[in-house]
Amino acid sequence: MNLRTIVLVGTLLNGSFLCAATAAVDDAANRSAIAFRSEELTKIWNDPTFQKQFVAGYGVNAEIEPRVTKEEVAVLERVRPLMAESLPTAEAELRKAMKPDCSPILDYTLGGILFQQDKLVDALVSFRKAVEKFPTFRRAFRNIGLISVRNNDFEGAIAGFNRMIELGGADPYSYGLLGFSHASRQDFQPAESAYRNALLLQPDNVEWRLGLTRCVFKQGKFDDAAALLDVLITNYPTKAEFWMLQAHTFLGMRQPLKAAMNLEAMDELGQSTLDSLYTLGDIYLTESLPDLAYAAYARAMALNREQPIARPMRSAEQLAARSGMTQARALVSAIRAAKKDTIEPADLRAILKLDSRLAMATGQGGDESAAMLEEIIKLDPLDGEALMLLAQHYSSTGKDGDVEKAMLAYERAAGIEKFAASAKVRQAQIAVRQSRFADAIPLLRQAQELKPREDVARYLEQVERIAKSRR
Repeated sequence: MNLRTIVLVGTLLNGSFLCAATAAVDDAANRSAIAFRSEELTKIWNDPTFQKQFVAGYGVNAEIEPRVTKEEVAVLERVRPLMAESLPTAEAELRKAMKPDCSPILDYTLGGILFQQDKLVDALVSFRKAVEKFPTFRRAFRNIGLISVRNNDFEGAIAGFNRMIELGGADPYSYGLLGFSHASRQDFQPAESAYRNALLLQPDNVEWRLGLTRCVFKQGKFDDAAALLDVLITNYPTKAEFWMLQAHTFLGMRQPLKAAMNLEAMDELGQSTLDSLYTLGDIYLTESLPDLAYAAYARAMALNREQPIARPMRSAEQLAARSGMTQARALVSAIRAAKKDTIEPADLRAILKLDSRLAMATGQGGDESAAMLEEIIKLDPLDGEALMLLAQHYSSTGKDGDVEKAMLAYERAAGIEKFAASAKVRQAQIAVRQSRFADAIPLLRQAQELKPREDVARYLEQVERIAKSRR
């Protein structure tokens, strides 16, 4: 019998069986959730056992299914060879012979012919008609489940598969797709049970193991997920996605260095992605290994020189925040080298600001940093961050003239709503250093009106006490 169109069911599920997890542990539960990939599902529908079961579905099990009359048997015998030659002809011949009160077997057979022609709506009507006539028609409920999954009607699929199982039917494909249907509704406990049954019946089926992994991962059962992935990695050691999934499972288990080993293994396979390398760098940074973090970030830059600079810039800032100044400057240099003459003006300003901040933090290139910041401000006079950095530079030199420049830069920053409160506090601090307490007090009060802060409130009280004592 020609069942060429059975493969059409290979598109039964949209999306992927696997989806990667995220760099942050909170995101990991989402971005590493395993979604059904159509290419993996195609293997199910092309599986010889599955096809054999489907073909066998045209027969009759007289013990548990509807009876057929001799005339109907003759119709089926006449239609059967046509199904191998021309499905439309078989459909027309069967419809012509069917009567309203015909055996549900004929409705079921028509549903199968329609299903093979991808006429899913009509096929579902035929299968439902079959179970209306014969409520214990197990195979019809199975096909109702299959079509419902194809139509993303997961409640209908669950009802169909459950009824089939209640009637004593159980096969790995129905259990597996029942698990998928529950998982698609974010109901992972029954999905886990269904996948476990599918895996019990087909222990070597990758799709069921992946589905089960997704369910236990979503429920925070990271030990189970890691064990399931151990088997997959052992059987498919070059499959990078399994290494990545287990890495995020280790993150969920709070074993970051194990996760790093998996991500390094991906790199050895030559299958690193931007996500995997940035996640690797973040892990090393969290573990206070700035050199290794920089190496991972630099590899990410080399992997895709066209990527937006936002992510590598964030990585450089994180390095700087964790005392990795040298590594942060090296990463900024790598960003410059990757972008060269293609840097957008806004990105260039961001690079210059970070470069200046790093230079000031390491006590190197102060005048050069100030010149870069002045250039940024010329390009964008309302760049509050650049104004604050420039003011910070001038206030740190100790030169009288530079202090005045710092006050002027802070004053300009105070005219920008986002930076107003911080700028006034900085101005007040300079005034206090110069023992101009009366000038500092109104600045601190204005800052508190704009953005109340406990530390600033305490500082204001101290300044007011000192000012009173000096009268």
